[in-house]
Amino acid sequence: MKTAVVYTSKYGFTRQYAAWIAEALSCDLLDARGLRPAALEPYDALLFGGGLYAGGVGGISLLAKNFQRLKGKRLALFTCGLADPSDPENVSHIRAGLDKILTPPMVEAVEIFHLRGGIDYARLGPVHRAMMAMLRRMLLGKDPDTLRQEDRELLRTYGQKVDFTDKASIAPILEYMRQA
Repeated sequence: MKTAVVYTSKYGFTRQYAAWIAEALSCDLLDARGLRPAALEPYDALLFGGGLYAGGVGGISLLAKNFQRLKGKRLALFTCGLADPSDPENVSHIRAGLDKILTPPMVEAVEIFHLRGGIDYARLGPVHRAMMAMLRRMLLGKDPDTLRQEDRELLRTYGQKVDFTDKASIAPILEYMRQA
């Protein structure tokens, strides 16, 4: 089965996961930027990876816009973000964002995984920097007793580089992609 990992990465965390997965599967690693849909035709299985940004998934339009062309292939998607995917509330928010982009038939046909990335404030663009500053102000305005552990962690590490990538967390993706 000819497989490719197609990714979009703004700050490098998604790219790291994509590289680990491609290496483990001994498959092609393709940067989605500038990739033409015709380049995906030779593949039997495609894993798309994108970072989470304000409820959206980077690069997901390549999958969504070309879904009809990709039907019949083994399709999977992984998201990569700061939010801890072991928290059901976070996964619910991510899925709600995906539901705005992916139709029900797409959600049914695409296996979806969530991975935890990180943040490097020094590398954030102006928009993301402003969004994180607004989130911080909002959290600081809340009663500290109502903050979730993840919120407290964000406040504690604000302005720093935080990397939660974990190579072991790709195991379920590898298992799925290896299934014939």
